[in-house]
Amino acid sequence: MTQAEFLNIVMPFKDKVFRLAKRLLVSTEEAEDATQEVLLKLWNNKKKIQEYKNVEAFSMTMTKNFCFDKLKSKQAQNLKIVHSNYEDNNTSLQKQIEISDSVSWVAKIIEDLPEQQKLIIQLRDIEEYDLDEIAKMLDMNNTAVRVNLSRARKTIREKLTNTHSYGIK
Repeated sequence: MTQAEFLNIVMPFKDKVFRLAKRLLVSTEEAEDATQEVLLKLWNNKKKIQEYKNVEAFSMTMTKNFCFDKLKSKQAQNLKIVHSNYEDNNTSLQKQIEISDSVSWVAKIIEDLPEQQKLIIQLRDIEEYDLDEIAKMLDMNNTAVRVNLSRARKTIREKLTNTHSYGIK
């Protein structure tokens, strides 16, 4: 088996192997190491790869077993556990004020938009209507609605960025 043939077999699922390792080991660095180890084991046993019915399933099982072994080993005490799926519901007062301030700025910016853009933003982003429904309500072409929505969002984004970055009102 050549390197190109091996890559054709392995490349489609190498990201899945990484995601599984990341889920089990939590640490990105450890997941990258685990992925590399599994791919190295596959490469070293490339002559046997043709015998397996499903190489992807086999590699996922290898990844799972490797990660469990890693967690059981003495190295597990050295693993840095970083929970990316932890959500802190207690936002700080500073963050709450910033969010409130941003929302009020967006409301002021929307008020300054042309009437048609203001109405489209209200219907699409606040009331959550489909573009087709908005086009029917306002008796407009669907493309015109999308263009106006895009322009309104761009204006809001630029003015909000200027406000946050430079304090320009």
